[in-house]
Amino acid sequence: MTCAGIAGFDLSNPPEGFRDDPFPYYADLLASRPVLPQPDGSMLITRHADLDAIYRDTMRFSSDKTVVFEPKFGRDSPLYAHHTSSLVFNDPPLHTRVRKIMTSALTPRAIARMEPGLVAAVDNLLDQMQDRASVDLIEDFASAIPIQIIGNLLDVPHDERGPLRDWSLAILGALEPVLSNAELDRGNRAVEEFVAYLQDLVARRRARTGDPETDVLTRLIQGTSAGEQLSERELLQNCIFILNAGHETTTNLIGNTLALLHDHPDQLARLKADPTLLNSTIEESLRYLSPNQFGNRETTQAVTIGGVDIPRGTNLHLCIGAANRDPDVFDHPQQFDIARKPNRHLAFAGGPHICVGLTLARMEGRIAVDRFLTRFPNYRLKDGRIAGGRIRFRGYAALPARL
Repeated sequence: MTCAGIAGFDLSNPPEGFRDDPFPYYADLLASRPVLPQPDGSMLITRHADLDAIYRDTMRFSSDKTVVFEPKFGRDSPLYAHHTSSLVFNDPPLHTRVRKIMTSALTPRAIARMEPGLVAAVDNLLDQMQDRASVDLIEDFASAIPIQIIGNLLDVPHDERGPLRDWSLAILGALEPVLSNAELDRGNRAVEEFVAYLQDLVARRRARTGDPETDVLTRLIQGTSAGEQLSERELLQNCIFILNAGHETTTNLIGNTLALLHDHPDQLARLKADPTLLNSTIEESLRYLSPNQFGNRETTQAVTIGGVDIPRGTNLHLCIGAANRDPDVFDHPQQFDIARKPNRHLAFAGGPHICVGLTLARMEGRIAVDRFLTRFPNYRLKDGRIAGGRIRFRGYAALPARL
């Protein structure tokens, strides 16, 4: 695309082909218009250095979405209630209080205790696929792992986990730049159904308390030892957030990594020859195909970014997918290199809002890919893979494979 063409790029109405392959557009934006005004008055930001600075500066850049989401969802809608109550879309003091309670439940020791259960869950999925002629690596594997792990975190009974994935997809889908009425209705309905389910689950947990060392829901209900507690609304909406944040992004991480290794046989051979590259493989997958492609902030005062003056109250689209291929930070950014070091990607955002579950997500990705490759080292993807079709989240809806 020419410089003049990229200057007219509109995230709410992207050119044909952008959803399938946004990376050429990202490269053009980085090269010529790294800070690009949008028709609705928002700004599209693509440079790694700019995103990194914005994530760290909570004084000039706010995560609070009470104003931005009102015209998008309607102030009285279930989606508005959810997305303006969850950890990720709030500033201190709510963000600090909620995050403190969550991190107290996701300590390194607590996460380490999850590993045997994660290995067993992954191996069980691999057993179920063992003798099948064809499988879908998303439906049969990648998407099933985070549902089980988050279900275990909240101690959701196994026979009640069926609706969780569909609820998550509908709620996260409502964060796309443009929504149809059907998508909006589906998201609102999902929040209503999820809240109703959680009200019952919380009532049961209050009546029969779990072990706060292993049951995150019990920990969230009890609060911290210092007496900090969540309101009922904060509790319910942040339980939804935990499932959603840990579901689609981790599904995408696992699916994307297996697709990338298949599509780059030299890198797959490299990993097989040197299994110590597994951790850096996960990091490179996070960089190269970031599961979450966009974040947002709002300016709290007039700022200047990249020589562009931006008024107070401007919504910023932070393009993680572009920043993670910024040639000023990454050598040969369009190359998938499983041994890449350093790898300062922003897949988990940064600053005080860095993903609270990043250690768990990395562990899930590492164990899933390792156990899969050990069991099925010669897997092949078949024709018929289906991209997720979203702008904000990057992954696959289907990855048919022969094992």
